[in-house]
Amino acid sequence: MKSSLPRSPSQRRFAALRHWRAYLVMALMSVPFVFPFWWMISSSVKGLNDIFAFPPPLFPANPNWSNFVDVFSYQPFARQYANSLFISTVVTIGVMLIASLSGYAYARISFRGRNGFFLLVLCALMIPAEVTIIPNFRTMTAFDWVNTHIPLIIIPIFGAGSVFGTFMMRQFFLQLPREIEESGMLDGLNRFGIFVRIALPLARPALGALAVLTFLSSWNAYLEPLLYVNDLPLFTLPLALANFVDAYGTPLWHLQLAATTLAVVPVLLVYVFAQRQIIDSFMQTGVKG
Repeated sequence: MKSSLPRSPSQRRFAALRHWRAYLVMALMSVPFVFPFWWMISSSVKGLNDIFAFPPPLFPANPNWSNFVDVFSYQPFARQYANSLFISTVVTIGVMLIASLSGYAYARISFRGRNGFFLLVLCALMIPAEVTIIPNFRTMTAFDWVNTHIPLIIIPIFGAGSVFGTFMMRQFFLQLPREIEESGMLDGLNRFGIFVRIALPLARPALGALAVLTFLSSWNAYLEPLLYVNDLPLFTLPLALANFVDAYGTPLWHLQLAATTLAVVPVLLVYVFAQRQIIDSFMQTGVKG
């Protein structure tokens, strides 16, 4: 049992010094991660010839805010930004819908071959995405969906994203006490009613974490848009960022960094507002098998 007596001044000074040492170590360890991000933001308001000046100034002397305007005139960046928002939102909703339904089925509904089917689902996570590129491309070509956003939506929803989501939601539903669902059955709810009115509201932490991870994965996807999209107005943000080059293919760093700064805004907002939910969800879903 800890003593309730106040600590002496020397003990308080030692505790404060120990905390400051920990803060100093954490601050030094964060420099390699924070400095590139700060360099990107500061360079986004510099001229092209000032970006690689040595030593790099932490604060630009004459900020060139017109870089953020030029990115929209150089190419249809607003349309490309909207493309990424639309695709990521639709993919997130689709994965949440499929993962919640299938995860609940594997956790609560008994049917022949349930464990075997779930093992096959998990095996899909072991297949690298590069292995399925050619079959998927041939399928999309057969349906005449190349150079559209349809492959960027369908493949993640019915691919590894939903497989991981199914596993994640199954783990969460296994944590729920069966007594809660049995009380719903006594009130006259069928299986689907129990899922909608009881299980799904309780699964908000897991659904929130799944939504964040799915949105970020779709937002940062580069290989699939590069493969399926050809027209400039259909580009997503990762393709658009790589397209800020001159006639000789040399990157226009001032425009590229300004566009990248705009592109990371949704990612930062999602991380700031949802980081605790992600941690809590993994702590709840990663225990019971």
